[in-house]
Amino acid sequence: MGVGIEVEDLNAWYGQTHTLKGINLQIPANSATALIGPSGCGKSTFVRCLNRMHETNPVARAEGTVRVGGVDVYKDASPVEIRRRIGMVFQRPNPFPTMSIYDNVASGLKLNGFRNKRVLDEVVERSLRQAALWDEVKDQLKAKSGASLSGGQQQRLCIARAIAVDPEVLLMDEPASALDPVSTAKIEDLIFQLKDEYTIVIVTHNMQQAARVAEKTGFFLSGHLVEFDSTHKIFTNPSDKRTEDYITGRFG
Repeated sequence: MGVGIEVEDLNAWYGQTHTLKGINLQIPANSATALIGPSGCGKSTFVRCLNRMHETNPVARAEGTVRVGGVDVYKDASPVEIRRRIGMVFQRPNPFPTMSIYDNVASGLKLNGFRNKRVLDEVVERSLRQAALWDEVKDQLKAKSGASLSGGQQQRLCIARAIAVDPEVLLMDEPASALDPVSTAKIEDLIFQLKDEYTIVIVTHNMQQAARVAEKTGFFLSGHLVEFDSTHKIFTNPSDKRTEDYITGRFG
């Protein structure tokens, strides 16, 4: 099941650049939360701080508190443990190109020491079913590589790979921006279904997408979280004029 996320006074830097400035918000469990804002406003840095990917850059650092299901990700757990609990899907599909579809999905489990073939088979099937990909690939699991799939299928394969290790949170950094409209619709349908089991945080440039899939939306601007509220309120009656200006296309 998904868990809630609490962020208190989160600041982040790349070298001398202060990219996140005092972010405070609470993301509810088993829901989709969208993060919107112009390029370079801090959205992607924020999600990378949630699972400690930010610190993989040698000039990057973060300060503040991030609690996932009550666990302080910077104090109470290792980065490896946090990244198992918090899966991530990136903007461009990145299946392991030399691995079969099956091995792509099973890779995280094998890394964690799982060797039981029956268990691996079950998890691969369940994850591909959850990612709405099973029916399309079930006859070619070991014959086809992950890279041989279409872009939309590759992204659903990456989602299956992320959920195979049974995370509580799924981060999606513009998961449909490189996809055609049909594949985008499939990813959005998937987000609806996955909310029952996971807490989803999605970064998107597509405001219609945020309005369609998310219960809560946060608007970032120049490293600040300007506003965080129900998606309906953000899009129909925002509290801050800067949010309204962004949503109505006056900038961004």
